[in-house]
Amino acid sequence: MSYLIYLNRLLSESKISDLLVPMRPDEVPYSWSKNSDGSYDVQGDVNLSGQKLTKLPWKFNKVSGNFYCSHNRLTSLEGAPEEVGGNFYCYNNQLTSLEGAPKEVSGDFYCYRNRLTSLEGAPEKVSGYFDCSDNQLTSLEGAPEKVSGYFDCSDNQLTSLEGAPKEVGGNFSCHDNKVKFTEDEVRKVCKVKGRIRT
Repeated sequence: MSYLIYLNRLLSESKISDLLVPMRPDEVPYSWSKNSDGSYDVQGDVNLSGQKLTKLPWKFNKVSGNFYCSHNRLTSLEGAPEEVGGNFYCYNNQLTSLEGAPKEVSGDFYCYRNRLTSLEGAPEKVSGYFDCSDNQLTSLEGAPEKVSGYFDCSDNQLTSLEGAPKEVGGNFSCHDNKVKFTEDEVRKVCKVKGRIRT
């Protein structure tokens, strides 16, 4: 497989973090700005993926680019940025809650393949995609009120769509749950501009 084909495949599968070399969790880059409360502001991306972390090594305030903490052993998002200017990746961890997640994400939010039983703590608004599939969710309470891209809550334990976003700008996927929902049930709780996959 040529590099260009590989690059295109990574981009199409939203695996851009595979292109970045993860940071060492014991080194603070000189370009980071430390705030009076000990938190850091970062211009650019932060990549802490694949470090076997059980907790985030620093406290962040604002990150202008993407924030990667996927493929770890995180049980908490304590220390995660308050604001992320790009995408937020926390998939493939051991999270049971989104408490500590950013309050504002200007891109996509990926929290799939965790152990989430609740979406409490999720951002109120996500300007891109929100993917909480392949968890143990029994409720959508705490989900963002508005998702500008697609919303995916498939492969969970949902028996109700209560708490779903009020508006989704892309597709809405809720297949492979404890209950098979109908398109009408989705539209009763959410204004979906794209397709509905049940």
